[in-house]
Amino acid sequence: MPKDLEIGLLRSFVAAVRSGSISRAATALGHSQPALSQQLRKLEGTVGRPLLHRSPAGVSLTRSGEELLPYAERILSLSAQALTGAGQALTGRCGIGLLEDLAASRLHQALADLAGLHPGATVEVITCPAEPMREAYDAGRIDLVLDEAALVPGPPRWTVRRPLVWALGPDVDIKADPLPVVLFSNPCFWRTAVLQTLDRADRRYRVAFESNSLAGVLAALRAGLGVAALMPVNLEPEMAGAGTATLPALPDVELGLARHPRSDGDPLVDAVETALRRMI
Repeated sequence: MPKDLEIGLLRSFVAAVRSGSISRAATALGHSQPALSQQLRKLEGTVGRPLLHRSPAGVSLTRSGEELLPYAERILSLSAQALTGAGQALTGRCGIGLLEDLAASRLHQALADLAGLHPGATVEVITCPAEPMREAYDAGRIDLVLDEAALVPGPPRWTVRRPLVWALGPDVDIKADPLPVVLFSNPCFWRTAVLQTLDRADRRYRVAFESNSLAGVLAALRAGLGVAALMPVNLEPEMAGAGTATLPALPDVELGLARHPRSDGDPLVDAVETALRRMI
C-alpha cells in the first residue's frame, strides 16, 4: 500500500529547516524537542532516506532533504490557502515587496500557487533595495512589504525572528587567520551582525568578497572564497561544513511586515498577508 506524507510531519520538517535547529523549531511549534525529533525520524522513515544532517550547531539539509523541501513547503502552502480561500473567489491586485533572501526561497511558489487558485487576482512580487521599495509602497504599487523590521516603511504589523547560520565555501580553512569572509554590501543588518560577532569574539577577518545580491554571495561561497551568514533555507548542503560549529554564534534577524492602510479590508491582500505569515 502506498505511503502518505502526513502534513504534520512536513510542518515539523519545514520548521526545523527554517529555524536551523530542532530545539528552536520545537519551541516555535509548541512541541518538546524529543517529540519533534521523533516526528522527523518518522518522516525520514516514510521517505526512506535521511533528510537532515544533525550537529551541535544545528541542522542542515541532506541532498534528499533539499529535494523534499520545495514539495513540503508547497503542500503546506496549498493546504493553508485552501482553508483560507475556501468558497471565496479573490479578485483585484496585490503588490508585495520581499527581502531578496525570502524571494529566493519558496515564498515565490506559495504566492504563485495562491494566484493560480484565484484566476481573477493579480499578484506582483518586487525585490529591490529599501529606498526604491519605499517609493513603490508610497506610490501604490506595493501593498505589503516583508523585509528586515528596521527597513519596512512604517511600523510593522507583526515581526518574527529568524536565525542566521554560517555557510562555508569548499576548501575554506576555518582556522585561517585572518578568516576570509563573504559579505552583503552596505546597507545590510546581516553584514553588521557578522562583523560585530567576529569583533566580540576577537576573531580576525578579512573581507574576501561582497555583493548586494544573494546570488553573488552564493556564487562566492561556491567558489570557495570564504564564510558567510545566511538564512537556513538558503544554505546549500555542501555549505554546511562541520567546522562552522567553531565560529561564534550569530544573532537572529528580525523580519517585519508593513501593510499600506489603503489596503485595509481588501480580501486579496488579507489572503496574501495570511499566506506570508504562515510561510514565515
